[in-house]
Amino acid sequence: MGYDIERFVGYVNEGLLCSICRDVLEDPLQAPCEHAFCTACIHGWLVHHSNCPEDRQAIDVSVLRPLYRYMKNDLNRLQLHCKNREYGCEMVCSLESLDRHERECEYSQIPCSNAGCTIQVERRNLDVHLAVCEYRSRECPNGCGYTILSAEDTQHNCVAELRTELELLRSEMICRVEEAKHEMESRLDSQRRHMVQKESILQNEIEELKENRFGTFEERPSNKSQMSRMMSDVRSLMAAERQHRQELEQAELEKRELMELLRGLQKDCRLSTTEGSRKPTAFRPLTRLESAKRKPREVTVI
Repeated sequence: MGYDIERFVGYVNEGLLCSICRDVLEDPLQAPCEHAFCTACIHGWLVHHSNCPEDRQAIDVSVLRPLYRYMKNDLNRLQLHCKNREYGCEMVCSLESLDRHERECEYSQIPCSNAGCTIQVERRNLDVHLAVCEYRSRECPNGCGYTILSAEDTQHNCVAELRTELELLRSEMICRVEEAKHEMESRLDSQRRHMVQKESILQNEIEELKENRFGTFEERPSNKSQMSRMMSDVRSLMAAERQHRQELEQAELEKRELMELLRGLQKDCRLSTTEGSRKPTAFRPLTRLESAKRKPREVTVI
């Protein structure tokens, strides 16, 4: 179907009207006989017919072509009202820029973005609706951090939610520490194997130098220089191994600290449960939990 001719401002040439729906052409196609149609209109016509609806000449989909350029330019220059005119939009633009305007029009009816809400509102009023939508998500007013998605969720158990979150946090921290530990152990093993191999090569080279027939080992400057380089390599390898061992010990220490923190959080959670049964008031046991959430970010993976 084409554009309603009542939306257009000024005169519209008869040649820019669809020969089937008699509205202004939308996505136009042209037959060899030069009659123009909306794409949807002519495709629907050719399902049941095999000729032009104007002069009855035989046509099919394969002979349809885009509109002549001069006609396409005339069509694009036509001025018309926005489709949201009935809702208050007073915009008048060219047909060529109509789609761009209507995609951004503040008066367009769009659906609410909250799952389960079927209301459609004007784009300019969407923020106001989202603030009061009964399907909007919000945090528990008691401070446990649980996200309330529906009216039923308001009756949730804060202590149970905190325990669940605590267990998830504990599992996540343990996994991170174990990953860091395994990675450092793997790197240490690789470095150790490299050092053993390097040591064996150096020992062989030293023995060869000692057995050299051309003077004693100490008398040759080149041998002294090579020996110095070898000893420097050995010292560097030993220093690297000591550093990796220190990093592994640091990771173990951080793991123990995290486990102590988790045990403290579990104790706080049990105390909060006991106090909550005696004094049903709003609470916010998040201070230590939030600090625990930040703790895994401080674990450096070597």
